[in-house]
Amino acid sequence: MSKIGFIGLGIMGTPMAGHLLRGGHELFVHDVKPIPAELLEAGAQARGSGREVAEQAEIVIVMVPDTPHVAAVLFDEGGVAQGLSAGKVVVDMSSISPIETKQFAARINALGCDYLDAPVSGGEVGARAGSLTIMVGGTPEAFSRVKPLFELMGKNITLVGGNGDGQTTKVANQIIVALNIEAVGEALLFAARMGADAGKVREALMGGFAASRVLEVHGDRMVKRTFDPGFRIELHQKDLNLALASARQLGLSLPNTATAQQLFSACAAHGGKAWDHSALVRALETMANFQIGDTVPQ
Repeated sequence: MSKIGFIGLGIMGTPMAGHLLRGGHELFVHDVKPIPAELLEAGAQARGSGREVAEQAEIVIVMVPDTPHVAAVLFDEGGVAQGLSAGKVVVDMSSISPIETKQFAARINALGCDYLDAPVSGGEVGARAGSLTIMVGGTPEAFSRVKPLFELMGKNITLVGGNGDGQTTKVANQIIVALNIEAVGEALLFAARMGADAGKVREALMGGFAASRVLEVHGDRMVKRTFDPGFRIELHQKDLNLALASARQLGLSLPNTATAQQLFSACAAHGGKAWDHSALVRALETMANFQIGDTVPQ
């Protein structure tokens, strides 16, 4: 049994922390919001700051929304860094800037501690099922030490390279997912506007080369109009901002990523920043003045 810290208990963090408790580990938790009762009832021990968590834990996991939040959790007054002692490990499972991740890692390493960036893919469903894909950057030694914890939370776990490479992989993942959502949305909207049953079209496409997890899961959301999050548009916007900002620094053109970001922005402008990212199709529908499921005008 290890002493684990977990900071950030949102829709992803809460079930992830729950898996660690069920794995038999002692868990010290902190969040800016009240600690979920389900974790406290399962044995999690609440602490008043990141520093207090780090003082008691051997491995500290962070799961918060964005780069500034990670910086604050780690380095603000009362933050994790103030509670660390040599030999501990900090694991950031948030999705944040690869460039700033390298800077965070260097500051934690200077304290005699290891740092892993380990962003995840799979959304709330994967977090609850313990089936997340986990993309890790850091040393092989630190990865081996933390891997048994990753295996409680995920299934596809890969050490990609050094610090920052996990976050780079996650940004690449989000580019692929966004462009796939756009492609599925355009295809199903086209089929519906042509008068075909979009649900039947989706079923047919699932048996061919166009099959994908996005077509399977988010295509079903588009047909059934179920846009409660899984993964909020505002979070995918954040990830594509990371991609586009890094691309500007590299002098790299990502034209279709930029288009997907504009479609997400159109949804947000219509009050949809908290919609599931599959609702990108709504921006396409607005431009077409037609929704999947509408009756084709005669």
